[in-house]
Amino acid sequence: MKFQNLFPVAALIMAGLFSGCSSKLDSNSDTVTPASTVNSTVTTATTSVLPVVDLGLAGNFAILSKTGVTDVYKSTVTGDVGSSPITGAAILLTCPEVLGTIYSVDAAGPLPSSVNNPSMLSTAVSNMEAAYTDAAGRINPDFLNLGAGSIGGLTLTPGLYKWTSALIIPTDVTISGGPDDVFIFQVDGTLIMSSAVHVILTGGVQAKNIFWQTAGAVTFGTTSHFEGNILGKTGINMQTGATINGRMLAQTAVTLEMNTITKPQ
Repeated sequence: MKFQNLFPVAALIMAGLFSGCSSKLDSNSDTVTPASTVNSTVTTATTSVLPVVDLGLAGNFAILSKTGVTDVYKSTVTGDVGSSPITGAAILLTCPEVLGTIYSVDAAGPLPSSVNNPSMLSTAVSNMEAAYTDAAGRINPDFLNLGAGSIGGLTLTPGLYKWTSALIIPTDVTISGGPDDVFIFQVDGTLIMSSAVHVILTGGVQAKNIFWQTAGAVTFGTTSHFEGNILGKTGINMQTGATINGRMLAQTAVTLEMNTITKPQ
């Protein structure tokens, strides 16, 4: 009789234990800390797919600036180049360096290949400024001040990122996703990438869907490689041998030193 009385009690105890384990697992699954707030090399976005930033006519250019393009020969630019409203004399690239068209607001542009088209350039610059405003105005970032402004070694997934001060890339960084994924990086300060550092794309990510909106100057160290469209409020500076698969859209000047710039398709 004593053993028979123990069976119901044991059953109740076991049921309570399993019930407690199940409850604990469910609780943990609901409170997993987002990857963006832990010490992790991989970020995970939590919002829906971002719409791309519409570049308008500015999207036709590999380099577009408002105050000129300086150059230390020889650079190689695949895509169109333009500057407005400054005179074409401020475009120091030579025709053999550009696999595309050089547009200027007057006949002072590089000869013999430059095309005088101030109206089109005015529209393109206006579109560039609108794209900057669009990217800067996106709200509710998935990641705020990730890495305290230093993202070397991280793998970045699709989403909206914001830094309220400077951003540095001291070591290689990977951008991972699919061919239709969009990445927007808002930087309230300068953007500096160290020499020989690379931005690496994986999973089919396309440079045309990556937008770096920067309020401060952008500087790429020697022999570094960058990916994506730069929407710069100020200057974009490439040091010797740096390369980019993307667009440089600057509201001041672009500075080149024997660089390779390729506009993404």
